Amino acid sequence: MNKRRVAVGCTFALMVVATGLWKAGTVSGDDWQPISPEELKMTSVPEAPGAPAVILYRQVDRDDGRTPHEDTYIRIKVLTEEGRKYANVEIPYFKEYGGMTAIKARTVRPNGSIVPFDGKVYEQTIVKAKGLKYLAKTFTLPDVQVGSIIEYRYTQDFNGVYDSSRWVLSDELFTRKAKFSLKPDIDYALRWSWPQGLPTGTEPPKDEHGTIRMTAANVPAFQMEDYMPPERSLKFRVDFIYSEDTVVEKDPAKYWKSVAKKQNDRVESFVNKKKAMEQAVQQTVGAGDPPEVKLQKIYARVQQMRNTSFELEKTEQEQKREKEKPAGNVEDILKRGYGDGRQITWLFLAMVRAAGFEAAPVLVSRRSDFFFNPGVMNERELNDNVVQVKVNGKELYFDPGTAFTPYGSLPWWETSVTGLKLTKDGGAWVDTPLPDSNLTRVERKADLKLDSEGTLEGKLTVTYYGVEAQTLRMEERGEDATSRKKILEDMVRESVPAAIDVELQNLPDWKSSSPALVSEYSFKVPGWVAGAGKRALLPVGLFSAAEKNVFEHEGRVYSVYFHYPYRKVDDVSIQLPLGWKLGSLAKPVEQDAKAAAYTMKTEDQAGSLHLTRMIRSDLMMVPKANYSALRAFFQMVRTGDEEQVVLQPGSSSAGN
Repeated sequence: MNKRRVAVGCTFALMVVATGLWKAGTVSGDDWQPISPEELKMTSVPEAPGAPAVILYRQVDRDDGRTPHEDTYIRIKVLTEEGRKYANVEIPYFKEYGGMTAIKARTVRPNGSIVPFDGKVYEQTIVKAKGLKYLAKTFTLPDVQVGSIIEYRYTQDFNGVYDSSRWVLSDELFTRKAKFSLKPDIDYALRWSWPQGLPTGTEPPKDEHGTIRMTAANVPAFQMEDYMPPERSLKFRVDFIYSEDTVVEKDPAKYWKSVAKKQNDRVESFVNKKKAMEQAVQQTVGAGDPPEVKLQKIYARVQQMRNTSFELEKTEQEQKREKEKPAGNVEDILKRGYGDGRQITWLFLAMVRAAGFEAAPVLVSRRSDFFFNPGVMNERELNDNVVQVKVNGKELYFDPGTAFTPYGSLPWWETSVTGLKLTKDGGAWVDTPLPDSNLTRVERKADLKLDSEGTLEGKLTVTYYGVEAQTLRMEERGEDATSRKKILEDMVRESVPAAIDVELQNLPDWKSSSPALVSEYSFKVPGWVAGAGKRALLPVGLFSAAEKNVFEHEGRVYSVYFHYPYRKVDDVSIQLPLGWKLGSLAKPVEQDAKAAAYTMKTEDQAGSLHLTRMIRSDLMMVPKANYSALRAFFQMVRTGDEEQVVLQPGSSSAGN
């Protein structure tokens, strides 16, 4: 395409928990739509009983023409005291993609009098990642009461046109009515679809003299749940996809064959530097290295390069480098010594081929964002890249371009996804593997002493493996030592269902792609053992807090989505006070439900207590229909964690 395009989707207006109304077309000045007596008197909405507020009307008008922009208007009715929180408005946007202008707002009191907003609009940084500031315009509307109506509008100006726009109909609040329009860029073919369907009674979008329009009414409030699939895969939405093709292809097989050929040509053009790659391989591996060793060395070589996709702050020198001519091929990446994540992964492809391996580029979608559907025919949903390498007859997948990814692994969002393997003759669909739960573990080993007052104290070692280690390194990559220390200590605190004292004692390895991240602590749990007459009771669920409140609700709205299989393994040794004895051990539990398992066992080891606990989950997507069985499993876990060991104190009793 000859215009700058960014695949971000038309969602800024809809990320705001609110909506509004104005006359069709462009609004200028303070030309607010009149408010009806019925809206002022409204105290509830039958379709949304008990709602703190509702969206009376929302209108989003998008223009992808020569001066691309989007106008949004929002009108909210406050129904309860809780609903007054919507007076605090937050409008997220990407500053790099354009500016936010023409923000206007007002409060309409229950009696119809108007309080214009003349306060300050703040700009707040929400996220800094990959060199991109994610900002929000924030402000607070004045004198918002129960019964008030909140209105505001704004315009988002864009530096370029989106490859894909999106109308998101679902919102945190019930939407009484919403209107959407899109004036597309006439230089490109456009298709649209609504993957999750449309709200009951909503007519599909229609092209009316070059403008696509749609009206929706009574859109249910979007409910949030723990362990839910990505919001984008659940919300009502309409996706618009631009194409360089002059004619919109309607056959998915033909569409993806064309995409694969086109993308393969681009990748092959980027990696086709055989001589330079052979020299790089000679400098990296030994002639007698076994195939697996060669792969490991090449992987380590490319992953050590500076990865600009995962830099948080940019120095002045780095900003100057950004103005350099973009890298045209993998040889440029080698000479510069840096590249973005996608380029580094393609460099790995070029080098393993030069080392004699059969390897292919694969485009995949991140299931952290949405679930890929080839039938939608949107190539931009294949938003990540990996390399398939054949080793000893097996097809392995690698992504060195994602920071901190251990050799032989993929980031969790690239596992168990459909990918398009690129070939010159049209490509093929492949599925990346889902790793075994044993590769992603949290192991806690505690060597503790119990004093006569019931306090546990000693050393705790927590080792994070696989995805757990990579996620921690990724999230903390821009933080200082103090922040990293706090996050690790907080994670231990959150695992224990009691107040504790914990302090990190070592310096974990934050910079490598090692499969393990080891953290060591001084650890103290005051009053963990309670006295009961001549006995003392020790609960076995020392690290059970995470399971105490999970899946408590009987009902479920969506399927349950676990990001990846995992295990939690606890090994706790407790030395008893002098003169104390073990009375009776907790009843052991060994429950294997095939896709999930829980074991708990206590043992008398020469007068000391040895406690082991393990939770294994090989689950990823549990349908809503199977929720009761999943809930029953975690109820069984909680029951096991509530078991107690009976101790016989010496001359003093615990916890009294």
